[in-house]
Amino acid sequence: MKKIFIPAFSKFNCEVDLNELSKVLPKKILIAYSIQYKAVAEELKKYLSKSHKVLGLIQVLGCSKPKIPTETQAILLISSGKFHAISLAYETKTKIFLLENNHLIQIFDNEIQELEKRKKNFLFKFLNSERIGVFVSEKIGQEKLKIALSLKKNFKDKKFYFFLANNFNNSEIENFPQIKSWVNTACPRIDMMNPKILNLSDLEKFKN
Repeated sequence: MKKIFIPAFSKFNCEVDLNELSKVLPKKILIAYSIQYKAVAEELKKYLSKSHKVLGLIQVLGCSKPKIPTETQAILLISSGKFHAISLAYETKTKIFLLENNHLIQIFDNEIQELEKRKKNFLFKFLNSERIGVFVSEKIGQEKLKIALSLKKNFKDKKFYFFLANNFNNSEIENFPQIKSWVNTACPRIDMMNPKILNLSDLEKFKN
């Protein structure tokens, strides 16, 4: 079946004080955006390039882990939801400023540390669970069935149950009480919604 992806753009009008925004941001920045805010990101790049070194303009998806230039001092993310900004800060180890609804929000270290603490708890639960559920997405760009199946080789002491679907509803895992821990091989943001879910990337160090 042929699939066509059509971007939907927001009618959001950027009314933030650009002079104040310029003062707050470090000199070497990367501008990231969700697709609906592409036009806003382009306008901000044009303005900020006069006083800053803009190292790039990149689209981020819920499932993406963008490569960040080493000289990047901060990322200006134009998007909706602090949820994605915290995850981006954790993954890139870079200072994040989120522009949401004309409000500039900085992601602080304590928020990242809280996420790191949660991830350690997720990992402990996984290592001490005998039965593991595994989410495998059918979506293009997210499907990692072959990698998911390799978990059986890396963790021979565990029994894995694979759940293949287009979308996952977190509440549905309560229908499988015998499974105490879950591994997500789809969108890496899913793990932030439930303390029983661990991302596949968090298990990289256990590869054979």
